[in-house]
Amino acid sequence: MKQPVQGFSKLTKEEKINWIAEHSFKNPEEGIEILKKYWHTDAEVQKLHDEFIENTISNFLLPIGIAPNFKINDQLYAIPMAIEESSVVAAASKAAKFWIDRGGFKTEIIGTEKIGQVHFMYHGDVEKLKEFFKSVTPLMLENAADITQNMEKRGGGVTGITLKDKTNSIPNYYQLHCAFETLDAMGANFINSCLESFAKTFKAEALNYNSFNETEKDIQIVMSILSNYVPNCLVKAEVSCKVEDLNEDKELTPEEFAEKFVRAVSIAEVEPYRAVTHNKGIMNGIDSVVIATGNDFRAIEAGAHAYAAKNGTYSSLTHAKVENGIFRFWIEIPLALGTVGGLTKLHPMVKVALEMLGHPDAKKLMEITAVAGLAQNFGAVRSLITSGIQKGHMKMHLLNILNQLGATEKEKAYFVNYFKDKTATHSAVVAAFEQLRATS
Repeated sequence: MKQPVQGFSKLTKEEKINWIAEHSFKNPEEGIEILKKYWHTDAEVQKLHDEFIENTISNFLLPIGIAPNFKINDQLYAIPMAIEESSVVAAASKAAKFWIDRGGFKTEIIGTEKIGQVHFMYHGDVEKLKEFFKSVTPLMLENAADITQNMEKRGGGVTGITLKDKTNSIPNYYQLHCAFETLDAMGANFINSCLESFAKTFKAEALNYNSFNETEKDIQIVMSILSNYVPNCLVKAEVSCKVEDLNEDKELTPEEFAEKFVRAVSIAEVEPYRAVTHNKGIMNGIDSVVIATGNDFRAIEAGAHAYAAKNGTYSSLTHAKVENGIFRFWIEIPLALGTVGGLTKLHPMVKVALEMLGHPDAKKLMEITAVAGLAQNFGAVRSLITSGIQKGHMKMHLLNILNQLGATEKEKAYFVNYFKDKTATHSAVVAAFEQLRATS
């Protein structure tokens, strides 16, 4: 690709594919064939997908699996999970099965507040700014009424606006820090529309505020944008049982298992290198549900990792302890999720996933998603302190390796049985495969 392309967005889909094939593929015909192979056979469904984003040329498919037997607040769920990584669905399912006879998962919504900010520069007397803010706030809300009225009818809306002095960080920098309740909507468009309205009123009214001098009237709006850090949009999920009931491991006593598990989580609480991988495992479970239900996994990831560092050091999102003979394992995590708007009404698989979950509202989806993360983390930590992470993971990865090697269905069946009692490392699978081919 030696020269930039002009007017690419105006090309037809076919022309875009031909262009990328000509400029990027060693074998253009083979590249085009692969791209078209992943088009949906239903033209209407493909058209829908094409219109999700710009410059579409094909679809990138992720498998969606089911993790059954999740008992959450005494109700059973089969949780849809969209993810490509081996062993995630299996680990979640195994954890769900483990806890179903030990009381299941308990959840609690701690808060649902979402945040947006108007960032601006002000040169002048801060006391004058504070007085102006007090006087202009009712008008900002009034001028945004056409945006907020429908949300307010449903019980949501703007729940607070505060003025924040950030001049210790950047000279002359201030914020309108705004809180919102968006109910079952993710709320990004609603929040951003409100913020832009607030900024417009704030700037315009400053020009007419008699107490400001000419410099003070010139408020400079830098940007108006929601925040994906939502520490008050928080859900807690927990499992607990008597230590003596942690009795499924053959190598450790229940007491040894509990002690080792708590210690492993404690290490993730104090050691950032471990905490990052520990939390990545949590997000394996959370992201897969977020994707399946049409939510924004990048926003969820960003908010979760910011929350993990809220005390100044990056730390574990989960916690564990033993007290009075009771083992407890829990997570508190911000999850700004929605069940209306966005892809929830457009993507057919999202509709199906939400139906599998019983058409949850946003709060219920927060609870289910947090449980998926907790279950995934329980499974990972349990493997780490017992058999090790690779034994189970590589068994699940076995079919991926065999597919890379071009194994037949008969050969796949043979190796699944062959590695039942062996660790299926990549090198071991390749060696065994080559040996079988050499002797057959």
